[in-house]
Amino acid sequence: MTLASTESAATATDPTAPGYDAVLLAGFGGPEGPDDVMPFLRNVTRGRGIPDERLVEVSHHYQALGGRSPINEQCRALQAALQAELDVPVLWGNRNWDPYVADVIRDANAGGLTRLLGVATSAYSSYSSCRQYREDFGMALESTGLIGSVRIDKVRPYFDLPGFRAPFVEGTVAALREAGAAGVPVADLEIVFTTHSIPTTMADASGSAALGDHGDGGAYVAQHLAVGAAVIDEVVAAMGLANGAVPAWQLAYQSRSGPPSVPWLEPDINDVIGDLAAAGRRGVVVVPIGFVSDHVEVIWDLDREAAETAREAGLFFARVGTPGTDPRFVADLAALIRQRLGAADAAASGADDRFPGLAGVTRRPDFCATRCCVNARVTRPTTAAVDSATDWQSLAVDPARLAASGIRGVDASVR
Repeated sequence: MTLASTESAATATDPTAPGYDAVLLAGFGGPEGPDDVMPFLRNVTRGRGIPDERLVEVSHHYQALGGRSPINEQCRALQAALQAELDVPVLWGNRNWDPYVADVIRDANAGGLTRLLGVATSAYSSYSSCRQYREDFGMALESTGLIGSVRIDKVRPYFDLPGFRAPFVEGTVAALREAGAAGVPVADLEIVFTTHSIPTTMADASGSAALGDHGDGGAYVAQHLAVGAAVIDEVVAAMGLANGAVPAWQLAYQSRSGPPSVPWLEPDINDVIGDLAAAGRRGVVVVPIGFVSDHVEVIWDLDREAAETAREAGLFFARVGTPGTDPRFVADLAALIRQRLGAADAAASGADDRFPGLAGVTRRPDFCATRCCVNARVTRPTTAAVDSATDWQSLAVDPARLAASGIRGVDASVR
């Protein structure tokens, strides 16, 4: 089912009605051809004062891969895979490139789809991986004039889905066996989990103080460490390793883009690989648990730069793939979505039994908690949080319109 298959002249439905009539897959976006690269990079960095000279350097990564990013194709594939699992239309919109979120919700409303459930192509809690997508939804409602006519909520961060971990586990087992066949035993290897580095202030503010997960890396770091530990446990079980043979592992970061004067999460993956060689390790298995698909940053930063660092250090190197459209990931994500689509679907999905959560981290609520993953620079309108109404205060929007779009807040009149 697609948007085109709905009745194009349908009368817009009531956004306050229970349930949802479409899913909105929300992506980062990427260039589709060489001429798109610089305009895309300017979209990504707008308002940050980054000179074109720096953007030209980054553009070389895209040009080396044919002048395009695979991320849009990957989103289309995930959209199709989810559509095969769900009985409502699955739409797709981007933050930084066509199709833009605002255009998609405008078309959705015209087709009678007014209750949208957003799903971000990022699995963790932080400003850039969760709240910014809620800002995208809020700003799209504001810019299209559809506040009060369309509701956009959001599926919680899904880092703890077993189906999200399963491809990492399988890939890590395969990499360890490949290393063994090359004469590098588990005892001489290090498993390095990677994710996107973010400013330390953003990391510390990730999650919500109301849930007890602010401070020293916040929910962002804690969630990655929990996923890494779970992957290791499952690898050990899959390989039947004895306690003494449990692989050594750590979390590292990649794809830093900020100025050197601003602290970002460390250590960098390339520094880690150099240190492993100096410590006598003979190989490294890199597992990019921070990413849903193999987009440009994964391909360039790991398959090129990290692999080259390992070669120069004389280390065995393997990089594990991301979930992409692995059927286990798609099935679990679809089950999580069905939990939100309606009570009957949730009961049929069996998702409550399937998703027990991870030790050491707080399971995310369906609606983000108060001041979750705050934007330290500016307040923008959001949706899908218990305090989203406070983010609209500077726009002086009629509370009745906020309520009609499901915008929640501390004032009972806009809950």
